Amino acid sequence: MDYFLSVLGMVFVIEALPYIAFPSKVKEFARYLETVPDRTLQVIGVIVAFAGLAVVYLGRRLGGM
Repeated sequence: MDYFLSVLGMVFVIEALPYIAFPSKVKEFARYLETVPDRTLQVIGVIVAFAGLAVVYLGRRLGGM
C-alpha cells in the first residue's frame, strides 16, 4: 500500500506541473478540447490507458530481474 500511495502522490505532482508552469496555456488547451469530437477523446483515452498498462507491465516485469 505504501508503494501505491507513493506512485499516486507522484502522479499528482506530475499532473500539477503544467498548471504551475503554464497556467494560461492550460486554459487555452482546455478551450481547444471543447472543439475536439467526443469520439476522438475516447480513442485517445483508450490508447493512453493501454500505454499506461504497458508501462506498468514492463516495470513489473523488468523490475523483477
